[in-house]
Parts: sequence; structure tokens; C-alpha cells
Amino acid sequence: MSARKFMAFTLYVVVALTLFGCTAAPTAAPAPAGPTDAATIAPTSAQPTTSTKLILATTTSTEDSGLLDVILPDFEKEFNATVDVVAVGTGQAIKLGEDGNADVLLVHDRAKEDKFMEAGHGVRREDVMYNDFIIIGPKDDPAGIKGMTDAAAAMKKIADSQATFISRGDESGTHSKEKALWKAAGVEPTGSWYVSAGQGMGAVLTMADERQAYSLSDRATFLARTLEGLDLVILVEGDKALFNPYGVIAVNPNKGSHINATLANSFIDWIISVPVQERISQFGKDKFGQSLFIPDSTLWRNAH
Repeated sequence: MSARKFMAFTLYVVVALTLFGCTAAPTAAPAPAGPTDAATIAPTSAQPTTSTKLILATTTSTEDSGLLDVILPDFEKEFNATVDVVAVGTGQAIKLGEDGNADVLLVHDRAKEDKFMEAGHGVRREDVMYNDFIIIGPKDDPAGIKGMTDAAAAMKKIADSQATFISRGDESGTHSKEKALWKAAGVEPTGSWYVSAGQGMGAVLTMADERQAYSLSDRATFLARTLEGLDLVILVEGDKALFNPYGVIAVNPNKGSHINATLANSFIDWIISVPVQERISQFGKDKFGQSLFIPDSTLWRNAH
């Protein structure tokens, strides 16, 4: 376990103990082209702070893909700061922000992000990047979904065949997308074939691999895990319904003097800047021949 992941795990345990008894409420080919909506929330002024520690609550995909290990050291060096990463599902990350247990969020569930902003928990949101979701499964594909371009129809075929499906089951952005696909398919997934893991993407991919089961994954984490010998394949991709945008949000400093609003806004300015977006555009190309994330900040779009 790397020092960063050990530190993130320790921080997550502390936060989890603080939140004991609280549960986040549920909400209702290449990555697809096309920008997300431009940022709708303007930056707000923040009280200065002398702290150089930033608590970043983010999704497991940004951690498991290796992206944070590549880009965060540059931020820490430039701002003489330490970034404590808490990598959980988007629902849990947003809950950390609501409770004032994070300074900044990097997540991927636009509906939940908008509700977070509307409720006044955040003071600034910006587009960062996107990739896509994919339906993965065993090479022999017992449900017969390989090559389908309608994700909801593919999910229905999995349910009809009663082929084992491993769900995140953790109110993450990936789990929210999965539930939307089941709803579009007119399926209420129940029975022994449907396994709700309550785990992050990396753990779910391991379970799916061991059981030769189907699952829904973000492309970045799946490709990163193939380097570790994952014996699953991409079966369904390219549906617009599988589009997966990421946003960065500064937590409202009114939640307490411990919120490092100044450094949170510096982090946002940094990650949406053209040089960092360029680094994101190159991440993964050396190993996979394609970027695992597509840059999508307003500054990047305006420059290209």
C-alpha cells in the first residue's frame, strides 16, 4: 500500500467513525465526444487560512485508475501543501462535503452535484473531465450482449438470462448510473443472480473476475485493472447513456473555520487550468493508446 493510500485509508476510518450511524440518501470504442455543460456557479470569496492541508473527497475511479498519483504531487509541490485523499463512492464523498468533513470534492454524479449546490453545501462547481461507463463481463458472454449499443437493452438481457451481475451497491456515481439503466430497462434486479457488493470499483471488478460475472464499470478503472491480469472484457460501449462527466466542488466555508476554502479554490483553479488539463489528456496513452479521461474544463474548451 502506497503512503498516499495508507494516509487516505487512515483518514477515511476517522471520518467514518465521525459519521457512524449516518447514511447518504440515494437519488433517484472510445469515450463519447461532446462537452458537458459549462460551470453554472461562479467562484465566491473565501476566508484566508494558514493551513496547508487539503482534504479531497473523491471517487474510487480517480484513485484506482492512478490519475491522482500522477497529478497530485505537482499540486502539493506548487502550493507547498499536503492533499489527504478520501476515495469513496460519490454519494459518500458528497456526504462528507455536506457534513463539513472535506474541503473539496471531485465526483461524477451531476444530479447529486446539482442538489449539493442548490442546498448551499458548495460554493463553486466546475467541469473537469469525462470518460464513459462500459458493461463488462466474461469472454464467453452467457447473456449474449456483446456488441450491443443499447445499454438498457443489454442490462435486460442480463436479467432475463439470470447471469450473475455484481453491483457496486454503494450509492456511488457508478451505482446511480446502474440504477438508471435498470429503470430504463424496466427491470427491478432481485434474486441470487444479482449481487450488491457495497464496495468500490476495484473490489467489484475483482469479485466479477473471480465469479466471471457482469458489471458496470467506468472505463478508466477497468483499463487500469487489466494491467493486473483481469480476465474480463468490454461487451457494451458507446451508448450516450453511458456518458460519465466529473465535476470539482468547493465546500461551503460556512460549515466551519476548519474548511480550507482558500486552498480548495486554488485546487479548483489548478485542476481546470490548461496545463493540468493537458496532463489529464495524456494520462493512460502510453499504456492503453488512449486517454483514460478526456479534459473538459471551460478553460480547456475555450482553448481548443
